Amino acid sequence: MNDVRELLDRAAEGAGKPTLSAGAVYTKAARIRRRRRVAASTAVLAVVAAGAFALPRAGGDEDPAHTSVASAGPSASPTPSASASVPTSDKAERLASLLPADVGEIEEVSLAVLIKKATPEQAHTTYLGPLDGHYAFRRDGGVGYLVLALEDREAVEKKMGRPADPDEDLCVRVGQEPSRSDCEREVLPDGRTLTTWHDTMDVEGEDSVDWGPELVGRLVQRDGSQFLVRSSTGFEGTGTQGPLLSEPPLSRQQLKQLLTGPEVLPKG
Repeated sequence: MNDVRELLDRAAEGAGKPTLSAGAVYTKAARIRRRRRVAASTAVLAVVAAGAFALPRAGGDEDPAHTSVASAGPSASPTPSASASVPTSDKAERLASLLPADVGEIEEVSLAVLIKKATPEQAHTTYLGPLDGHYAFRRDGGVGYLVLALEDREAVEKKMGRPADPDEDLCVRVGQEPSRSDCEREVLPDGRTLTTWHDTMDVEGEDSVDWGPELVGRLVQRDGSQFLVRSSTGFEGTGTQGPLLSEPPLSRQQLKQLLTGPEVLPKG
């Protein structure tokens, strides 16, 4: 199953509404480019990016207040919707402490609140990993997103009918599954397998959200669990918070360092 579909299909899980279908939230990159060209020739394009990511089963609190961490380096900080931010949480600070200062300002957000207009109570999610959640990255006037989720063996088996297999080569296309661009697979010394690839998100959708390109990753662990992650340049449409970033907020190497560190693992 495509990891992007896995994440998107659960964007509004627990929000008291039907979940977004993968087709409804997939973007057509060409539409984004066309919109930009029209904006340049007519006036200022008022559509700015913000987004809805979907998460698999995982844990954390998505409530209204605001947690942001300003790091060194240039970054613009559009005022986010207060209802999309998370109160009294140090998760954004802990995440920022693991990353270079130039990644920009980091804020924990709720994408179900932004996109689906769910209330904070409806969007509440219980995560497994201590840093699982949705994060906005603000720099150079743009807003991108990081989505991180740990799925335990039980959740993976329920979704896929089998546990995650570190020996499976995700870079090999199977059946009608979309091909993964610039796919890299690395077997780590401890037997876990990290696969990362780029996705242009060049798929026609039915929703009022257009996604920009992103870096996607899956870290499969020997116990059959897995981490899923998206480092997205952002999106345009409903719930926007700012223009797309020119590059995903975290690079491939930064994703690897984050996912393989002990900070993302539950205690015990």
